Amino acid sequence: MNSITSSSNKTIAIWLLICCTAIFAMVILGGITRLTGSGLSMVVWKPIMGILPPFNQAEWEIAFQQYQLFPEYQLRNFHMNLAEFKNIFWFEYAHRLLGRGIGIIFMIPMLFFIFRGMVAKSLVPKLIIMFVLGGLQGLLGWYMVKSGLVDNPHVSQYRLTAHFGLAVVIYGYMFWAAIDLLYPNKGERHNLASFSIIMAGLIFITMLSGGFVAGLRAGLAYNTFPLMAGQWIPDGILSMEPIWRNLFENIPTVQFDHRVLATLVFLIVAIFWVIAQKTKFPTRIRWGINIFLLVMLIQITLGISTLLLQVPVVLAVTHQGGALVLFTVVLFISHELLHIEST
Repeated sequence: MNSITSSSNKTIAIWLLICCTAIFAMVILGGITRLTGSGLSMVVWKPIMGILPPFNQAEWEIAFQQYQLFPEYQLRNFHMNLAEFKNIFWFEYAHRLLGRGIGIIFMIPMLFFIFRGMVAKSLVPKLIIMFVLGGLQGLLGWYMVKSGLVDNPHVSQYRLTAHFGLAVVIYGYMFWAAIDLLYPNKGERHNLASFSIIMAGLIFITMLSGGFVAGLRAGLAYNTFPLMAGQWIPDGILSMEPIWRNLFENIPTVQFDHRVLATLVFLIVAIFWVIAQKTKFPTRIRWGINIFLLVMLIQITLGISTLLLQVPVVLAVTHQGGALVLFTVVLFISHELLHIEST
């Protein structure tokens, strides 16, 4: 039993953190794929056999001809040649290949650890849930791509946000399990724990709102801050019927909501940091809280810069990654506050 609770747990935690790192890279690569318009370049989905890319001129010609049958080429990229097609193909191919790679680096060690008796019984169902969610994420990714292969070469913002949101859920679940193993539950719940959990939920909602901004390309509109077209509240913010559609389909509303949520998160994080300064925390938690504020400041700066500069790829991807870093830090703080040891 001691081996499970010490050395084995540490090994499994490190493995889970490696998987988290791979998911983080997957989110970043997914952002690059979307921003470079590469997501609809692979029009055939072969989950097992599709791991190999085109190797010769003939195979590239076939892949390009398949792409030409779909709306993105016919309506948007009809001027594209084979060399240009290869550029967008490789981003999407790398994204899908990494997804398969994550499945392998998760499944094989999981089976090894379980059969070696290194996994506590309480952890086994969690690992299985992670694996199932990963499989569903792959299916959801293809379901998302299919939305852009019909009539309009535009991926549904609903499916894009669902795909992104599930990636964040898997990442967060895996990260929480890892720090549970590294820092076993000890001590009592701190009175700031509820505050930190609420922040985690609000950050997650803000990330989802960013998914709708990305899906609608709403960041390319209203490239001023803090006003939108010279107004605090832009015209047409409730122009759609029924009203709920404005939250997910109306560009002015979607960008406005993301601005409001991001500002609210910034203010709440600042308040949390001020309150936390009045409490004597263990060094690990205090470092986490200080890093939390720093990441928040960087993230809000990245968000405003991305907007003002009309969504350059590097800034936009860094902003997306920054959101996941912020979410990671708040999860760590929440975990620690739920089981804080007395000082």
